[in-house]
Amino acid sequence: MAPTGKAGRYRGSVKDSPSFDASQDAEALYNAMKGFGSDKEAILDLITSRSNKQRSEISQAYKSLYGKDLISDLKRELTGKFERLIVGLMRPLAYFDAKEIKDALQGIGTDEKCLIEILASRTNQQIHSLVEAYRDAYERELEADILQDTSGHFRKMLIVLLQGTREEDDVVSEDLVEQDAKDLLEAGELKWGTDEAQFIYILGNRSKQHLRLVFDEYLKLSGKPIEESIRDELSGDLEKLMLAIVKCIRSTPEYFAERLYKAMKGLGTKDNTLIRIMVSRSEIDMLDIREVFRTKYEKSLHSMIKDDTSGEYKKALLKLCGGDDDAAGEFFPEAAQVAYRMWELSAVAKVELRGTVRPAADFNADADAKVLRKAMKGLGTDEGAIIDVVTQRSNTQRQEILRTYKSHFGRDLMADLKSELSGSLAKLILGLMMTPAQFDAKQLKKAMEGAGTDESILIEILATRNNREIQAINEAYRAAYHKSLEDALSSDTSGHFKRILVSLALGNRDEGGEDLARANEDAKKLSDVSSGDSTSLETHFLSILCTRSYPHLRRVFQEFIKMTNHDVAHTIRKHMSGDVRDAFVAIVRSVKDKPAFFADKLYDSMKGIGTDERTLTRVMISRSETDLLNIRRVFKEMHEKSLHHMIAKDTSGDYCKALLAICGGDD
Repeated sequence: MAPTGKAGRYRGSVKDSPSFDASQDAEALYNAMKGFGSDKEAILDLITSRSNKQRSEISQAYKSLYGKDLISDLKRELTGKFERLIVGLMRPLAYFDAKEIKDALQGIGTDEKCLIEILASRTNQQIHSLVEAYRDAYERELEADILQDTSGHFRKMLIVLLQGTREEDDVVSEDLVEQDAKDLLEAGELKWGTDEAQFIYILGNRSKQHLRLVFDEYLKLSGKPIEESIRDELSGDLEKLMLAIVKCIRSTPEYFAERLYKAMKGLGTKDNTLIRIMVSRSEIDMLDIREVFRTKYEKSLHSMIKDDTSGEYKKALLKLCGGDDDAAGEFFPEAAQVAYRMWELSAVAKVELRGTVRPAADFNADADAKVLRKAMKGLGTDEGAIIDVVTQRSNTQRQEILRTYKSHFGRDLMADLKSELSGSLAKLILGLMMTPAQFDAKQLKKAMEGAGTDESILIEILATRNNREIQAINEAYRAAYHKSLEDALSSDTSGHFKRILVSLALGNRDEGGEDLARANEDAKKLSDVSSGDSTSLETHFLSILCTRSYPHLRRVFQEFIKMTNHDVAHTIRKHMSGDVRDAFVAIVRSVKDKPAFFADKLYDSMKGIGTDERTLTRVMISRSETDLLNIRRVFKEMHEKSLHHMIAKDTSGDYCKALLAICGGDD
């Protein structure tokens, strides 16, 4: 039997078949492959319902009965992804891992992601078995092959992991925890350059229990999670490997849930990753992975596999998955508690929000005004010079340039820019020249102009701005359009949606910390969905989500999970619809993780055919001095490509050049 998980319970999805007979199964497989064609359904039904140990016995019985190698026959009869999956299941786990690593090292280029996934997630015993299996299968030393195929600190860390010597003692020394946290801080954040050797030694050797406490202590000392420091201090494959190790130390099932989600989201499926995880975790922690998957992504692993794959390949994967967690219509209690612990961690973390556009150190408004005038004088326009000045100055500096330009040349810089530039570049540059409040006011006005209202823009701006920003928008709106924002919203929207927007537009949100007793009461109000009265439910959500402080709402969401085994966004999606649902979900996402909300906005604006330049421009301008650096990091983590790369691929010309200047670098 495979390893057990929580409190000794078996957490795999594939178990020993109780009425197992190796010879009978061998005969059934022989008959399924005999003659013309093969009975793929019979093959997948049998193999996915036997444990790995039983499959090995079937292979031996097959050889004894027919003098043939079962894996060779399966390879001959099956094709493509289905063949890779079934053959993978027939190998003992150590030999399966050995084959995956051999494939990752072979040919042109190395599949570093495969190496990282296997070596960061396996236990000491699994690593030792893998090394032995590699030696037995290929008559080579795995360490020698990794040394030959990788380099630098990435190679050093892989070799450390390959020793399988991570401490396994659950008795933890508080003194050593404090020392390791200080050593990591001094090796990265407090040092000019980074001492990678210290990260390698501590993360490669200390026990999981010890490292979890080290991460907690590190957060207290530095005010930021260890993951953020790793992203700041390390780069390339070493950064990816260290982040994978930290994720596995915190929660191996969560690491694999994320890998599975990324393998299936978007266009195309990363089948090798999907197969590798479904095979390797089916007898270890697939039930835990399913729980975390459901909590994090608000859909079951089963439903995502079903939507993303087809044929016998799909049927076999669903059998390994072992069940659909959407069928019951609610999260596992264990998964809800995983989410609760994630909230606890995020509540403690003090993530520093950073923009990409900062004040120019050698700023000279007079010189910049002259450069801009020269760029627009005479025949033709020097767009490059305009981009260089406007994108490399803070908004305060741009306002000074506007005033200086007028006093020097007696001309309106905004009017000159409008007449000289066109299209997307004009919208971007003119937007940057406005104050943030003027820009937001204009976006809100445009969203309500003409036939139809763009509710998504109203939601995006009003759900994500703080009180000070909202109050400045109100003033800018009145100054520009001689009408209050509240009146404009009231005449252009209706019902509960109008009430939500008007409440947000007051800029009257509490600004205090959390109040545990009140958070408990608020969570109870939000969880009372039994009445079926949607109006009263929406009123409860409005009175809490639109008025409570962000720290308090984080605590409310934690208590909500504790009470209901649901994430609050899941409840909103289930019981509400249309603009009301979208507004409440946007508020929840903004409270939970604002950079992630905007990273998704940017990704959606560029994915697929065509680019939503209006959204791309709006988000890049509005976040450039607040949290675009954080958005960039989250973007890379969520979508496995950099924001810089996606902008470069999806836009062109001077518009692209200006966006990349605001983006501020390629991650």
